[in-house]
Amino acid sequence: MFSYLHQPKGFYKHLFLLALPVIVQNLITTSLGFLDTFMVGLLGSDQMSAVTVANVPVFIIQLVVFGLQSGSSVLISQYWGRGDRESINRVIGIGFMIAGGVSVLFAAILCAFPAQVLYLITDNLTLVELAEPYLRIVGFSYIFNSLSSIYIGMQRSIENPRFGMIVFAISMLCNTLGNYVLIFGKLGLPALGITGAAVATLLSRVVEFVVAFSYAFRCRTMPLMKHAILRPGMDMLRKFLRYSAPVLINETLWGTGFSMITVIMGHMANSSDLIAAYTLAGNIDKLMTSGVFGIAAAVSVIVGKEIGTGNLKGVYNIGRALCFTAFAFGIVLGLAEYTMFVTLMRPFVMPLFSLSAVAERLCSVMLMCYACAIPLHSFSTTMVVGVLRGGGDVNASLFIDNVPLWCGTLPMMCLLGLVLKVPNEVFCLCLMIEYIIKSPLGLYRLHSGKWIHDITRIDE
Repeated sequence: MFSYLHQPKGFYKHLFLLALPVIVQNLITTSLGFLDTFMVGLLGSDQMSAVTVANVPVFIIQLVVFGLQSGSSVLISQYWGRGDRESINRVIGIGFMIAGGVSVLFAAILCAFPAQVLYLITDNLTLVELAEPYLRIVGFSYIFNSLSSIYIGMQRSIENPRFGMIVFAISMLCNTLGNYVLIFGKLGLPALGITGAAVATLLSRVVEFVVAFSYAFRCRTMPLMKHAILRPGMDMLRKFLRYSAPVLINETLWGTGFSMITVIMGHMANSSDLIAAYTLAGNIDKLMTSGVFGIAAAVSVIVGKEIGTGNLKGVYNIGRALCFTAFAFGIVLGLAEYTMFVTLMRPFVMPLFSLSAVAERLCSVMLMCYACAIPLHSFSTTMVVGVLRGGGDVNASLFIDNVPLWCGTLPMMCLLGLVLKVPNEVFCLCLMIEYIIKSPLGLYRLHSGKWIHDITRIDE
């Protein structure tokens, strides 16, 4: 029954060696992000909620960039299996152009119309006033981040995830130090509060960009080919749009839908407490799910490379084995999150934040929901981001990733939170709906075997 779990010697070791740098990168990013939340939270729960609200449109930019990064990896990992470096350069050339254009457009909108954007998210005047200066500045940081992320994603797809870990560690360390200095006015500088957090983010992204491209121009494993990057060609553009556009649409839709959770909360009673609890619970959960996204990223590379080398028969069982591994890993993470919550977070960490009694109670409920959902979260994320995308099955992953959110979670949240106005503790249970619906859909697609596509040889 589980014969597919018997893979060649070193298979699982290779999986975790690929995943480990991504996990460490995510842990560093999330841990320092948690410290950022803590520092802003020291200013007050309204300030923490304001930053969360301001980050909703920024999160959409991040998801667009992640979509481009993930979409590019669908092609890059398979071209890497074939050893076709010129085609990889053409793919990242398209990624640079789209990511740069989109991030510049978003930055201009957020700078020119911050209040108008924020009123789409919440009707809380206090939060809008606090978030407006933050949003004006932070949007520009993603011009630099979008370009460096495309390059870092390429390095990850050619089995060099360690590079991204190093770059983001440097960036996030700069961000945290900058936050400490600029938020609270250290080293003789004025205390800028939330605005200081935005300036620190911008400066850290500039550092990230400089570090990434200083390496890029010296990299011998994957040298930059100017002609291929600047002139990727119509054939590659068509292939990119065919296989990467669905991933970009997927991430944009999912990111928009995920952001709608904050929008719904922003229009509920006790919105400040609810959003503050959601911010803290989300950051704690991200610490645990860093492993989930690390495994998913590694799976995408493994599956894509296997298909690129022509192992179309063996990759079916490889995909099943990887998803089972992710589910088992999720059980461990869920138990770890529950244990950490009971023994560390609730008695020692949560009291450090300036949360009201209501926000603290809601945060506890949310964390319990997250802990229960992690096994399904791990399976579904690995299946969609890793196996299906790595296999070139981008349309199915688009459907499976978004239908549960848009047709399950969000309608239920609107019904319970805005129409029936149930207690907030009941509303929090909706956080698990997406994964409960998504997992059986993904399991069906996985067992069908229809997700295996050698996209590098199609149309040749």
